[in-house]
Amino acid sequence: MGSTIVYGRGEAVVTSTGMKTEMGKIASALSDAADNLTPLQKKLNQLSKILTWLVLGICVIMFAVNMIRMSVEGDIHLAGVLDTFMIAVSLAVAAIPEGLAAVVTIVLSIGVTKMSRRNAIIRKLTAVETLGCTEVICSDKTGTLTQNKMTVVDSFGVDKPLLAQAMALCSDAHLNDELKAEGEPTEAALVNWACSMELNKNHLETGSYKRVAEAPFDSERKMMSTVHTDPEGGFVQYTKGAPDVLLSRCTSVLAPEGVRAMTEEDRKIILAENKKFADKALRVLAGAMRKYDSVPSDSSPEALEHDLVFLGLTGMIDPVRPEVKAAIMECRSAGIRPIMITGDHIDTAVAIGKELRIVESADEAITGAEIDKLSDEEFQKRIKKYSIYARVQPEHKVRIVKAWQKAGMITAMTGDGVNDAPSIKNADIGIGMGITGTDVTKNVADMVLADDNFATIVVAVEEGRKIYDNIRKAIQFLLSSNLSEVVAVFVSSLMGFTLLQPAHLLWINLITDCFPAVGLGMEQGDPDIMKRPPRSSKDGLFAGGMGVKCAIQGTALALITIVSYIVGEIFENGAFTFTTSEDGMTMAFLTLSMAELFHSFNMRSLDKSLLRTTGHNKILYGSLVGSFVLTLAVLYIPFFRNAFHFAHISLAEFAIALALGFLIIPIVEIQKAIERACRK
Repeated sequence: MGSTIVYGRGEAVVTSTGMKTEMGKIASALSDAADNLTPLQKKLNQLSKILTWLVLGICVIMFAVNMIRMSVEGDIHLAGVLDTFMIAVSLAVAAIPEGLAAVVTIVLSIGVTKMSRRNAIIRKLTAVETLGCTEVICSDKTGTLTQNKMTVVDSFGVDKPLLAQAMALCSDAHLNDELKAEGEPTEAALVNWACSMELNKNHLETGSYKRVAEAPFDSERKMMSTVHTDPEGGFVQYTKGAPDVLLSRCTSVLAPEGVRAMTEEDRKIILAENKKFADKALRVLAGAMRKYDSVPSDSSPEALEHDLVFLGLTGMIDPVRPEVKAAIMECRSAGIRPIMITGDHIDTAVAIGKELRIVESADEAITGAEIDKLSDEEFQKRIKKYSIYARVQPEHKVRIVKAWQKAGMITAMTGDGVNDAPSIKNADIGIGMGITGTDVTKNVADMVLADDNFATIVVAVEEGRKIYDNIRKAIQFLLSSNLSEVVAVFVSSLMGFTLLQPAHLLWINLITDCFPAVGLGMEQGDPDIMKRPPRSSKDGLFAGGMGVKCAIQGTALALITIVSYIVGEIFENGAFTFTTSEDGMTMAFLTLSMAELFHSFNMRSLDKSLLRTTGHNKILYGSLVGSFVLTLAVLYIPFFRNAFHFAHISLAEFAIALALGFLIIPIVEIQKAIERACRK
């Protein structure tokens, strides 16, 4: 169960069941791999704890301060206690950014939609953010870095038609009605090559060269053998496989004078030709044959694959995807290290790696066999030395992922086979192939590539960075806005007047905070976003001085709001008397609402001037207009104005409140200018 037979014939014998089967081992590896929290999830959890304790602390302190003041004044009564309690509640409402969870979820969801349009299908919402801090991308070669369109371009051997016949018959690809090969890409390339020499694989196999036995391809032994009827009499076996492996099974060679014993000189020449092909980034396969008088009684690999006659080598190329070179360069400029993982010969892998600028020399490549010789500790010490892993088995991928993770790198891993599932599950970002990937691989992946293209991974990383930047903008906007409410309410309560009621604060948090925060999440991102190094996954949400910025901006907003209240009371009473004023409360509400809307435009970039921000954010513009209209409705529609206990303020009061709110823009512009000067 869980296996699909795609070629070959045989007898199935049950040797084990359940967790002892190969599928069971994979299931065990998947269950052992923990679902780790993303960096953003960890930071938001920390922020939640901080805000929880902050709110509780503020409420307790505020309640205690007012109770002490009332006891000193000798004026403790139930109404006063209830008022004190409501002030504490006001501070709690002011401190909690109610829209944060909604904003983060909406921004991530929209990011997922954008990625799907560009062939990156996100299966786990939180993976979007993790992509933004990816430092290593481990990618398969075939089909991801290359086009997966193999073509034979070179060969070595004294009898090219015989070599082509051997390679075509020892395969499971076949020709369709248009004489184009269908099947596994490598085998299809061999069948097409034979067809170009008028050797029709279909006719050969149904005619004089009927297949009578076979030892199917196996990735462990890297070979395949088939036995056919021989029109010259008897039976002939054709074997194809990795040159280094197949050569060790050959005792003879087809020379110009005929079949003769293989010498050490022959082996050196063959290996030199193999290296020459590999250095040209060709995938090399060797072909061999063996003759029998009768059908072999045992068709196991051990019985068939020895005492072979070497026929020659074929060199085929899988052209690199044209867009991958630019994607690799973009990775480099973004501080992301691209890693190639392949089952190909190390020389072929290095040649392609050099072409794509993944490596500069063969010293940066290692084979699976060499990895097996290293302990986990030794491999860990040397992991950063290598950018190419050749001749690897799926089990090597798990070691590679874990070693990079232990080195402190956020690692993405691609895969398509069932055996790739554990490494994909263990990676910080598991990437499945949408075209060639198995269902198991897609199900455990965080992201699926609809086009199996490396460049799509880079697109997803860029989008992930934009999303994280936008989430940080929204968080800074929300926290500075909420801090301003806390400071303003706290100071006003100490001064003996009510600046804003809990309902006013809740309205501001849900209307003039949430909508602009969602708009900030729709920003297009800085043009140089892929020229910055990946952020550290250890960086907190307040990295880069964000905590200080929130404090400065929050305090500025609070002072502006308090000034607006004072102006309102002066308009109402002719002087500031430290008493609760409806005009003052109304002006404070309008100023804080408008100041937060204006402040959202400051947050379009965390460090650049508002005048230098590029692109148009229609969602943000719309949120500004919508929030402004709703605020006017609350202030000037009698039903809502009375419900919120607001006064009908004059046009002069309205203009002053609006002007005070606008002050936040030049204040933050000055702050940003000072920060830029300090960085320089």
